[in-house]
Amino acid sequence: MTTIKFNDYLRKQLEDPKFKAGFELESAKLASAVATMAAREAAGLTQRELAKKANVPQSTIARIERGDNTSIDTMSKIAFALVARLTIGFSK
Repeated sequence: MTTIKFNDYLRKQLEDPKFKAGFELESAKLASAVATMAAREAAGLTQRELAKKANVPQSTIARIERGDNTSIDTMSKIAFALVARLTIGFSK
C-alpha cells in the first residue's frame, strides 16, 4: 500500500477549483470561529457569560465557535461585549 503525505494530497486536491472554493470557505469560517473563541477565553468569559453581555443566545456563541455562519450584526454585538473592534477584510 502506498502512503502519501497529507500536504501533498491537499495540494493535489486544491488544483480542483470546486474543491478549492469549498476549502477556502470552510477555512474562513474556521478562522472566525478560532478568533471568537480565543477572544472570549482571553476575556475570561464562558460562552454563557459572553452571550449575556452580547445579548444573544448562548447557542449562538456555540454555533459561531463551531464554525457555523453568522451575521456581521451578531459579530458586532460580540465585539462590543468583548470591548474589541471587529475587523473585516479581503486579501489575496
